[in-house]
Amino acid sequence: MQTAFTTVGVVGAGAMGKGIAQIAAQAGCTVQLYDTQPEAVARARQDIITQWGKLQDKGRMEAAAVQAAQARLQAAPSLQALAGCELVIEAVVERLDVKKSLFAELERIVGPDTVLATNTSSLSVTAIAAGLQRPARFAGYHFFNPVPLMKVVEVIAGLKTGPAVCGRLARLAREMGHTPVQAQDTPGFIVNHAGRAYGTEALRIVGEGVADFATIDRILRDQVGFKLGPFELMDLTALDVSHPVMESIYRQYYDEPRYRPSVITAQRLAGGVVGRKAGEGFYRYADGKAQVPAEPPAPQVAELPPVWVSTRAARRQELYQLLKDLGAKIETGQSPSSAALTLVAPLGFDVTTVAVVERLDPARTLGIDLLVEDAATQRRVLATNPATRADMRDAAHALFARDGKAVSVIRDSAGFVTQRVVAAIVNIASDICQQRICSPADLETAVTLGLGYPLGPLAMGNRWGPANVLEVLFNMQTVYGDPRYRPSPWLRRRGAIGLSLLQEEA
Repeated sequence: MQTAFTTVGVVGAGAMGKGIAQIAAQAGCTVQLYDTQPEAVARARQDIITQWGKLQDKGRMEAAAVQAAQARLQAAPSLQALAGCELVIEAVVERLDVKKSLFAELERIVGPDTVLATNTSSLSVTAIAAGLQRPARFAGYHFFNPVPLMKVVEVIAGLKTGPAVCGRLARLAREMGHTPVQAQDTPGFIVNHAGRAYGTEALRIVGEGVADFATIDRILRDQVGFKLGPFELMDLTALDVSHPVMESIYRQYYDEPRYRPSVITAQRLAGGVVGRKAGEGFYRYADGKAQVPAEPPAPQVAELPPVWVSTRAARRQELYQLLKDLGAKIETGQSPSSAALTLVAPLGFDVTTVAVVERLDPARTLGIDLLVEDAATQRRVLATNPATRADMRDAAHALFARDGKAVSVIRDSAGFVTQRVVAAIVNIASDICQQRICSPADLETAVTLGLGYPLGPLAMGNRWGPANVLEVLFNMQTVYGDPRYRPSPWLRRRGAIGLSLLQEEA
C-alpha cells in the first residue's frame, strides 16, 4: 500500500530532525534531509545508518530493509532540493521569526499541493502560518525526543488548516509506527499543557517548606506510581528547557494561575544549576548518578500511646483496620483522651484547619493521607501541624512503620503531597477537555505515551473518585484562597453527578 506521502523533506538535522528522518525513511518514504550546515546532515545521516545497523544486529530490521532505508535517506544540498517533496517538516530552533522566514521561503520553492508542517513544541501554529499564501496546507506535527522511542505525535490544526491535511499527517504517523493525537492550536497543545501540574505543584509544595525535593519524589513514586519524581524529571529534562516552557505557557494563557511557574526554577536556572547534564540540579550527580540523601529511619519508641481517629476521616474503616493490623491500642470514644495520639485524614484541608474545626488538641494531632488506599501504596505519608509535639510525631511514625512500609513525615499542607499533585493534574486535564482542545481519549493517549504517567489524568481522576478530587480542590481553594485551585467545569459537573471524567457529551 502506498504511504500517505512518498517524498518527505526534513529541515533541521538536530536530534528531532534526525529522528523524524529516520522513522520516515523506515516507513518507506524517500527523505531529503536539509540543514544550513552540510556537515550536520552528514553526521545525522551516519548516526541514522549506525542506528539501523544496531537494529539489524538485534534482529529488529532485516538486512534488505536496512539497505532500502539507506537508499531512501538522502542529503539535500539546498533548500531548493525539496521542491519535489509532497511533505516538508521543519525541526529548527524554537523562534517564531526563524520559522516564519523559513516557511515563507519554502512556499516559494515547493508545489501548490505540498503539505508544510512544523515540529514546534510551544509556538502557535496559526502564528507561524500567518504570512503564508496557502495556510490551509499548513499544520503542526509535534514529535517527542527521542523520536524513534517516543511513540506519540501531536497533529495540530491551525486556525486555517484544512481537515484533510491533518488526516494525511495522522495516517503517516501510523505508518511510521507512531500514535497520532489530534489537537487544537493552543499553548502547549496536549502533552506540554497537561504536564504543567506535575512540576509546578511540586515546586509550590517545596516553596511552602512542606518537604524537600527527595521526599516529594519518593512520595509521588511510591504512592501514585510515577516512574520519576517531579524533581528527578526536571533534572533529566534540564531547567534550561523546562523553565522557559513553564513561563511560555503561563504567559500565553495571560497569567492563568493554574500554570504559574516558580521562582525556585527561575533562580536555579540563573545560577546554572539546571540538572543532570550540568552535574547539579535538584540533586548532585557523580558519574551521572544522583546523590540522593538517605531516608531517615523510623524512630524507636518504647511505649506507644493509644490512638483516636477523627469521625470525619477519609477511609475511616480502612484506617481502623490498618491500626488493628499494626497492633495499635484504639480509643473509640466520642473524643480522644488526654493521652491519645489523634489522627485525622482530610481531603484537601490541612491538619491545622481540621484540628481547629473539630476542636482537637493540635499538640497531639497528626494527619495521614488516605486519598489512595493503603494497600495500593508503597509509602504512608503523615503530616504534622505547627503545634504537634515531637513525641506524638515520633509515635505516629514508629506505629505506621511497624510492618516495614516506608513512612514520610511532612509539615502541614492542605492536601498533603499526593492529593495536591493528583488533583492539579486531573483539574488541568479536565479543563483541556472543557476547552475542546482534544478528545478525552486522545488526551489519555498523549499523556500516557508522551509523559509516561501510570494512568492517564482522567483515568487517574476516575480511579480515586471525581467527587474526592473535587473535594480536594474546593478545600484547597478555601485554605489558600488561590484561584489556581478552582475546579474546572468539566470536573465539577461530572463529580457532582457521578459521571466518568472520560465521558464525552452527546
